[in-house]
Amino acid sequence: MPQTPPTEPFDIAVIGGGVNGCGVARDAQGRGARVVLFEKGDLAGATSSSSTKLIHGGLRYLEHYEFRLVREALMEREVLWAMAPHIIWPLRFVLPHHKDLRPAWLLRLGLFLYDYIGGRKRLPATKTLRLATDPTGVGLRDGFTLGFEYSDCWVEDSRLVVLSAKDAAERGADIRPRTEITQIERLADRWRLTSVRGDETSITEARVLINTAGPWVGQVLAMTGVNTPAKVRLVKGSHVVVKRLFDHDRAYIFQNGDGRIVFAIPYETDFTLIGTTDQDYQGDPAKVAASPEEAAYLCAAVSEYLKTPVSPNDVVWSYAGVRPLMDDGSGKPEEATRDYVLELNTLGGAPVVSVFGGKITTARRLAESVIHKLKGISPIAELPSWTGGEPLPGGDFPMTGFEALVHALGIDYPWAEPALVRRLARAYGVRARRILTGATSMADLGEIFGANLTAREVDYLRKEEWATTADDILWRRSKLGLRFTPVQKAKLAAYLQPVAGSV
Repeated sequence: MPQTPPTEPFDIAVIGGGVNGCGVARDAQGRGARVVLFEKGDLAGATSSSSTKLIHGGLRYLEHYEFRLVREALMEREVLWAMAPHIIWPLRFVLPHHKDLRPAWLLRLGLFLYDYIGGRKRLPATKTLRLATDPTGVGLRDGFTLGFEYSDCWVEDSRLVVLSAKDAAERGADIRPRTEITQIERLADRWRLTSVRGDETSITEARVLINTAGPWVGQVLAMTGVNTPAKVRLVKGSHVVVKRLFDHDRAYIFQNGDGRIVFAIPYETDFTLIGTTDQDYQGDPAKVAASPEEAAYLCAAVSEYLKTPVSPNDVVWSYAGVRPLMDDGSGKPEEATRDYVLELNTLGGAPVVSVFGGKITTARRLAESVIHKLKGISPIAELPSWTGGEPLPGGDFPMTGFEALVHALGIDYPWAEPALVRRLARAYGVRARRILTGATSMADLGEIFGANLTAREVDYLRKEEWATTADDILWRRSKLGLRFTPVQKAKLAAYLQPVAGSV
């Protein structure tokens, strides 16, 4: 294999292209560091594209007294919404009161705290519902008469990752997906990283190493030779998708008899997302999948509340991810802390920060904490935080201005189907114009592979967002895989083959 010699060391090398790694790369590059990021697969290819896709405080974490985590997460909701109003938006959740589970007074107390400890400004407050007359009561079993409605936000999780990487790259970061680190050498003042991409082996040097490898954080630590008492607890979370179960635009949070909760969330217009599970996981994180038992568990949990039961036969798609949590000795997987822990090691050579745990919601704050961990090591740690006030690519429009954006695009491109305009606005925000500009008809956008995915959009994704395979586009840059037939997917894969084959 040809080998590329090292050049001038980077200031920071990040291993792991999930939400934490891309967030760290964005933050550090924006403070003036020279950053390189390595991801052995696609960006957001593992845990970060397998979440419940919520920007939320975590109502149930209050029961485990994780008030700091909940408060930080609640404070982030409106910050993130303002940064990326195309891929993040408010969502109302309905919590039916189950008379045999948590008492109503406890739910009211939890929701009171949820409303007031996180600095909520734009999101609507909690209110009480009479399910016999509210539209959200339609379809529920007759025994559920009292409910509570509160606010959180929805996020297109994998797009949050890609857009963070995109912003970092536009500021000068070197983003290297599908580049696997095969050897790590620690020197006194730098790290020497050997990486492989396709047939090419490269040597890269960096003064600081940030380990955001998610479920593989322990493996990367082992490669560095750093000994740490910290242990990772891998917890699997699975989700299923079924045809749309209800007509309104609100989500449900259902209490389960085992003490857990399950969400039923409007998804991709025509579907409902149901999740999640919590199970300890021992296998290869790259091979995680939702089991038949988990699908049955999720269907049974929502069927406890619905007049029309849901069965595993109704599942049209399922997915699973592995949460890399700090092992705090908790008994049940769902009781393990979702808070993040950062470990800095400077003994024996160049510094390394390893990240354990974390949530999509707190990834931006986590990145700030990683940079602050470098005080006395890197000058960028002395610079002010900046990421909360800068939009992600495509998000530079008012946080409540999405419908105005859709309207403006519809006027400027009247030949485009409204559903296409809305989808492009959701995915790319104001940058939807980069796909549509110059076209005067659908024919100008090139071949249509299915579900209004055109050659021009595919070309944009592979040029601007590192997409090289059909799965990159259908399941991470979008969720159009729900609407593609095998024949359509094969046609898209064939179109991409020259690019994928060159990697």
